[in-house]
Amino acid sequence: MGAELEREFKVLSSRLSFGLNFERHRPESVELPGRPVRKGDKVRVLPPRGSTAKGDQRLWKVLGVKTEAGTKLAELETLNAAESKRLRLAVEDLIVVAEFKDYIYPGLVSTGKVERGGDKPFHTVINGENFHALEALTFTHRGKIDAIYIDPPYNSGATDWKYNNDYVERDDLYRHSKWLAMIERRVLIASVLLKPDCSVLIVTIDSREYLRLGLLLEQLFPDARIQMVSTIINPKGVSVAGGFRRSDEYVYFVMFGDAAPSRLPLSTEWSPSSIVSAAGQNAGQENEDDNEANGRGPGWTSMMRRGSEAAREDRPSMFYPIYADPDRRCILDIGEPIAEGEHKAPEKPNLVAILPIRRNGSEGRWQISAGELKQRIGQGRVRLGRQTSYGFVVNYLPDGAYKEVLTEAYEPWAGGRRFACRFTCRLRRQ
Repeated sequence: MGAELEREFKVLSSRLSFGLNFERHRPESVELPGRPVRKGDKVRVLPPRGSTAKGDQRLWKVLGVKTEAGTKLAELETLNAAESKRLRLAVEDLIVVAEFKDYIYPGLVSTGKVERGGDKPFHTVINGENFHALEALTFTHRGKIDAIYIDPPYNSGATDWKYNNDYVERDDLYRHSKWLAMIERRVLIASVLLKPDCSVLIVTIDSREYLRLGLLLEQLFPDARIQMVSTIINPKGVSVAGGFRRSDEYVYFVMFGDAAPSRLPLSTEWSPSSIVSAAGQNAGQENEDDNEANGRGPGWTSMMRRGSEAAREDRPSMFYPIYADPDRRCILDIGEPIAEGEHKAPEKPNLVAILPIRRNGSEGRWQISAGELKQRIGQGRVRLGRQTSYGFVVNYLPDGAYKEVLTEAYEPWAGGRRFACRFTCRLRRQ
């Protein structure tokens, strides 16, 4: 009978569940500064005060606490060690540690606030171990959160994340397994906080773990709609040893219920009447290029012709002055093409004349005619950049970019990532 049981056990234990399989390690731990040391606690020994050396990472169990000559001393014994060892140390040299298998009841303590928003909605920043911070929020925000954005460590090896207060090295055979176990715990708690009828979980990742993360998310949330998109982090690309240059990372969107991406309505600053004025106020800071370079920002390009047929003599009718008010930083007039043999624009009181002059002093030409420029100014498709020795930098939105602006919303670059989407409820809007 014993042999039969052993044979059946081996058959069952050799079967793996369908899908992503990994060891659900639980060696993570968190230090609890400020927590009084009590009998039965797990503690670590701190490095000497003023030292930057790494402290003793072994765990000790507190057998008891006594006061001698006015100093609190703790009786310690090694925990989970092959050979037992005892120490007596001052309580002030110890820090309490909680492992993931231990119960912990975190609390929030206010450390200050900044009030500048009046009656607008406020923001809360929680500084702490993210797993326990998420657990604490389950008591107050369970099923109430619209969106959660997670930017986890990318598991690059010994550079960006710790596990059980030690770095996970590149040659660790369980490196991917440990990373998955760490992510799974946090993603599961995050899903408890999200609204089941309309919410989204957003997780960023790079090429090291994106395949495993995708499998994990699909396995954890079979009823959600999951989509991965690319996000450019470095247009020039980042060198990869022995491989291609990489310019992007990835973002997983896990959409629950009625959550779906939709286009943002344009705010008033993108209306045709205000693009020019807003650009004029900010272009000095936004555009550091001259007329020969592309204007910064979504779709902006230089009015200066580049490439073939870019000289004045190629299109004499497009060598005309643009008159700008230097105080208001906006275009007020457009002159007639300069006659052949003339190299200066007629002066106008209190206005700066801008001609398509290159940095080397040669005469170029504008991209579009004076009539078309007037039409585009009326549409809010032209802006002034920084002031130069020959006037101002002039940029405009080409037809394709202008059409895109009218149908989509651009959002500014932030932290190397740019998203132009929002998540809404199709059936119910709040």
